[in-house]
Amino acid sequence: MIGRLAGTLLEKNPPQILLDVQGVAYEIDVPMSTFYNLPNLGDKLVLFTHLVVREDAHLLFGFGSENERRAFRQLIRISGVGARIALAVLSGLSVAELAQAVSMQDSGRLIKIPGIGKKTAERLLLELKDKLGADLTTAVGVHRPAPVAADVLNALLSLGYSDKEATHAVRALPEGIAVGDGIRQALKLLAKA
Repeated sequence: MIGRLAGTLLEKNPPQILLDVQGVAYEIDVPMSTFYNLPNLGDKLVLFTHLVVREDAHLLFGFGSENERRAFRQLIRISGVGARIALAVLSGLSVAELAQAVSMQDSGRLIKIPGIGKKTAERLLLELKDKLGADLTTAVGVHRPAPVAADVLNALLSLGYSDKEATHAVRALPEGIAVGDGIRQALKLLAKA
C-alpha cells in the first residue's frame, strides 16, 4: 500500500517519528537502528515503509534500508511474532547481526533483546533459517559457517565469553577441525589474549 515515503522530518520521539510529505504528516514507528541514523529536524528523509492494518489501528513502520524492511517482513510472518517484537529485534540487532545469529543458530543474541524469551528465540531461529534468503545474507556479507564453528561458538558463549571474543577465536580456527579440538584451540587462544 505505502511502500516508500520521502519528506521532511518534523519530530523524533523514539521509536516514533513524524514525517511531513507534501503537507500530510505521517506517524511512523522505526527501529532504533534507523532512528540513530536520522537526519536533523527539518531535513529531508526517505524511508521504506510497511503498513500494518488491524481492526483498531493502521500502523506505519519505516526503515532506512530495503534489507531492514525485508527482515521485518520475514519476522512478522512468523506465528506469534507481531510488529512490536519484530521492531524490537531490529532495534537490538542490525540486519547483518540477525542474519549471522540465524546462520549460526545463536539464540543467545536474541534472548538479550527485551521481550524475547528462550522459546521465542529458538522459534525465530528455526523459522528464519531458510527464509532470510541468500540474497539478504549475501548482501550484508554473512556466510553460513560450518556446523563445527557454530558448536564451538556456542560452547564459548556458554562458558561466559563475549560474542566478540568467541567470534574472533572461532575465526582463527583451521578448516575441518573437530568440535572438541576446536574448543580446546579456541580456549588456548583466548587464554593468551
